[in-house]
Amino acid sequence: MSSHRQSKKRRYITWAAAGAVIAAGAGIAAQTSMAATTWPAQKTYTGRAFDTCAAPSLAAMKAWHTGFYGAAAVYVGGKNRGCNQPNLTASWVKSVKAVGWKLIPIYVGAQPPCQTGSSPEKITATTAASLGAHDAADAVAKAAALGMKAGSPIYLDMEAYDVTNKACNNAVLTYVRSFTKTLRGKTYRGGMYGFTSSSAKAIATATDKTDLPGNLWYALWDKKNTTTTDWPWGPTQYTDHSRGHQYMVNSKETRNGYTITVDRDAWDAPVAIVG
Repeated sequence: MSSHRQSKKRRYITWAAAGAVIAAGAGIAAQTSMAATTWPAQKTYTGRAFDTCAAPSLAAMKAWHTGFYGAAAVYVGGKNRGCNQPNLTASWVKSVKAVGWKLIPIYVGAQPPCQTGSSPEKITATTAASLGAHDAADAVAKAAALGMKAGSPIYLDMEAYDVTNKACNNAVLTYVRSFTKTLRGKTYRGGMYGFTSSSAKAIATATDKTDLPGNLWYALWDKKNTTTTDWPWGPTQYTDHSRGHQYMVNSKETRNGYTITVDRDAWDAPVAIVG
């Protein structure tokens, strides 16, 4: 996510044109993976969203609530999270919800073993499953401490990597499956952020859909505010309000006297359930 996901020193971007469209297949709906009675109703937001490295101040969030954006993504945790979050507290979450904002929780988990650059936490073939479960439990704890209730989604941030490296890709898929399965076991919805040329592609084109996230946030920087017309994969995949699209990055914007550099997102997917 531009330079927001990790520090610039650790950031690795390999963005290219999306791969070939695959045959249409059934969508993956995290909320249907368990009995309906165990799940709170999904809270969906459809419209423009933004993400930025550090959660803005409450004053900035009030100033930015002009109707252009309706949701903001926030980094709830992860060892690879690139920015400190002095504003991101349970009180802040409650206050911005009262203003009218919807929130999108992101967790910057372990990164691929073949990824260029150094990260504080990386996946290995032997630790992928255990690390995925550990990080998911931490993500739920972090989100819950902020007042994001069961039934909320948590979007795992998986940065770009060489998906043609079979061993690396298999380790990533094992980690993602473990992360998502653990989330669902704790009644949180699974989601993932990734690139259409690599990390998101690996999820969307995986033959075995077992325990893959039910919501996909794809990075395709074409400046098109849509989750449909540029969707690179089968048209029946990730339907029923399960898509986010990061369509522009590093946009410096000023609203009511507050300037923030953000990434723009088209959103039609779950957002946090806040008490």
